[in-house]
Amino acid sequence: MFETASCPVCLRWHRELDAIYPKTPEAVVAPLRRVTLGTDSGILLAEPVRYTPTFVFARDGREFGRITGYLNDDMFWGQLDALLARQPGGWSPL
Repeated sequence: MFETASCPVCLRWHRELDAIYPKTPEAVVAPLRRVTLGTDSGILLAEPVRYTPTFVFARDGREFGRITGYLNDDMFWGQLDALLARQPGGWSPL
């Protein structure tokens, strides 16, 4: 998760999902790591991150997808599950 300290949408994500996310099956295959925008993430990005929050998903140090922004939890979970299903090896939360 690329974020900035002054990002109100990032703070909203943390209020709504920060305590829940680590307890989910998604977190097992896509653990959350917080990165301050503008610092080196160690990930080979497909393109620069310009907006926060941006959730970048990587395998073997290379980006394979991202979610830019956060509107609400329903939308986030839907986008996350769709993105994880496209990853190499697929994904099923069940």
